[in-house]
Amino acid sequence: HAVVSALLDALSRLPGRDDAGDAARRGRVRNSGVYKRQLARLAARHDWLAQWIEGCVKRLNGQPGDAASFDALDRLISAQAYRLADWRVASDDVNYRRFFDVNTLAALRMERPEVFEATHRKILHWLQDGWITGLRIDHPDGLGDPQAYFAQLQARYAQQAIVAGQPPRALYLLVEKILAEHEQLPDDWAVHGDTGYRFGALVNGLLVDARNAQPLTQAWCDFTGEQPRIDEVIHRCKKLIIETSLFSDLNWLTQALHQLTRANRRRRDFTRNRLRAALAEVAACFPVYRTYLRAGAPAGGMDRQHVDWAIAAAKRRLGGAEATVLDHLREVLLGEGEAAQMPAEARQRFVSRWQQFTAPVMAKAVEDTTFYRYIPLVSLNEVGADPSSFGVSVAAFHSANNGRQRHRPHCMLGTSTHDSKRSEDLRARLNVLSEDPSLWQDCLQRWAGWGELYLTQADKGAMPARNDLWLLFQTLAGVWPAVQADEGERETLRQRVQAYMLKAVREAKQHTQWTCPATDYEEALARYIDGVLRAGPTQPFADELQKFTARIAPFGFRNSLSQLALKLTAPGVPDIYQGCEQWNFSLVDPDNRRPVDFEQLARGLDDVQGLYREGSPHADAWRALWDHVADGRIKQLATWRLLQLRRAHAALFRDGGYAPVTVDGPAADHAVAYARTDDNDAVLVVAARLTYTLCQGNDAHWDAALWQGTRLHWNPDNAGPRRVVRWRNWLTGQSVRADVAQADGWLDLAQLFDGAGGLPFAVLVPAQDGDAA
Repeated sequence: HAVVSALLDALSRLPGRDDAGDAARRGRVRNSGVYKRQLARLAARHDWLAQWIEGCVKRLNGQPGDAASFDALDRLISAQAYRLADWRVASDDVNYRRFFDVNTLAALRMERPEVFEATHRKILHWLQDGWITGLRIDHPDGLGDPQAYFAQLQARYAQQAIVAGQPPRALYLLVEKILAEHEQLPDDWAVHGDTGYRFGALVNGLLVDARNAQPLTQAWCDFTGEQPRIDEVIHRCKKLIIETSLFSDLNWLTQALHQLTRANRRRRDFTRNRLRAALAEVAACFPVYRTYLRAGAPAGGMDRQHVDWAIAAAKRRLGGAEATVLDHLREVLLGEGEAAQMPAEARQRFVSRWQQFTAPVMAKAVEDTTFYRYIPLVSLNEVGADPSSFGVSVAAFHSANNGRQRHRPHCMLGTSTHDSKRSEDLRARLNVLSEDPSLWQDCLQRWAGWGELYLTQADKGAMPARNDLWLLFQTLAGVWPAVQADEGERETLRQRVQAYMLKAVREAKQHTQWTCPATDYEEALARYIDGVLRAGPTQPFADELQKFTARIAPFGFRNSLSQLALKLTAPGVPDIYQGCEQWNFSLVDPDNRRPVDFEQLARGLDDVQGLYREGSPHADAWRALWDHVADGRIKQLATWRLLQLRRAHAALFRDGGYAPVTVDGPAADHAVAYARTDDNDAVLVVAARLTYTLCQGNDAHWDAALWQGTRLHWNPDNAGPRRVVRWRNWLTGQSVRADVAQADGWLDLAQLFDGAGGLPFAVLVPAQDGDAA
């Protein structure tokens, strides 16, 4: 008893949690753990102590029906550092930053040295020991000052090298940053580049037929009976997120801005309601994720442009009566006018929190809401992409590659990631729909007609809604196997589609949502999916879906292979997401995070490498792989060979230049070409695009004759390619001869694709003496 009494006394004398002294806080954390372990050991040794503790807990728990018996528990809970409350309270009352609206993921202030040290101790140890050689930084927009954080990380890495007696060098840093089409990574960020979302959008857009934007969008509008504009959809979704998930953040900003404003006699009559409305509207109109305004530094040109854009847009929506409030907010954000006289620390704290607010507003409203509402072609609804940008021109693709090669040559090139809404191969197949909107519309109407039997009629109309049916049908067109699946595979697919569509309709937040699910709608959706995909002797929906998939799948495979060739040869560092070595038709997480069968992939790699152990495969070997294209081996072999190319020409791909190569002739719109060059080396890349249109929708038409009269030509600026008379196809080994007698030089595409083994791309290296002609 004396020991227990002494232990309880020691617990009561622990420093209070509000004690500001570092030593006291460390002592509280250390000793509280020691005392609790001692109490546990004593309770395990003495039954009377365990029974006494159990009795205390029982007394605290209270007795149902006796309200007073819960007073002790209430006092105990009220004394804690947290508030026990209904989960709905969080969106209004939480006063700390969170990861979106996840209460248990509280944000950390990396600008505080002790926080940085505590959270980076282990990772810096791994870097020092050489266990890892680079870092990918997710969500840098959540940092108060990203530029300072990256500088600090680089400085610590360099310091570790000096201490170890090694020459300091830059740490390879990549950031998961979503950029608008006009936006670049800030020049003062000490990073090598982003994780490739922008490249993924570019290469995907290159495989979309921009000429059919209007008919496909109109088909969607006709099917759903709505005519939404994407800018209005985004604005509505932003206001929804601001007023629900992130309302507590808006409250914090409103209070902080009101306190700053009260100190100014000309602005002190701006009420909280007016300030809140201005903040919400400017955030809803913001054109990018965030600005990067820094304490003590003037606003940069791009940041100023984005703030001015949002303020002007908010004025148009709120009207002239709120112009003075919006002008005041602009001054506070930019530190100009009367706001320049505000307390610097308080203003900067507000600006920092504001910048950490617009980013999650954009992310939740666009990626997690708009992308499930505005869906004419869902392959465009991807992280880092803009659904309103229907297709990317060859010129724009070249321009982006040139810019990357000059400014961030070592950034990552990604086409599938853990955050992708759809995998690279699934998007590549759906891109085929952009080439024939009428085919898609005809199939859609038939499928919808067969599915009417499974609709649920309710007072508010038929369920599921037409927009959700459009999404379901495009999803099925993307994931359905190219060859007939067995019953087990079909059942697995049905379960995956059910899980995906449930997530999709909750994310859309129109008929149901995560926080308050509408069970009647969700059950109606599940019944519909089961109805159209059910097994049975007659399956008109599934049979027609199989025919449709079989028609577009070959062109989807070609899109994927062209995309692969571009990713593995363009300026940057290609990233291959797990499981994408072969075909991967995954949907959004958790579907794209299913276990990967690495043993199966290893066996597949051994199989295709066998072709090269027997001698470099000729065009016939690639054609044989194409005959069984659905098994994915052709993609795995192409991936392996192109990675070997990068190893064999490492200096060129690391430091070499980028030169667009012109394509002219009847099929010029269906190819993109460029050269990677340095002083002593060159690699020429040609990839087909929009092949469904080229083949007039018939896979049997794919032949080298399609390229008759179409050729590559380069001007004197393409010095590397101009010096090469004979090229060798890296994948098939076949040599082709270029005409370099003229000043500009040229290469015939019909000859090139005749030796490409049916592949929709060719990667050429200078031929060596002894190469087969």
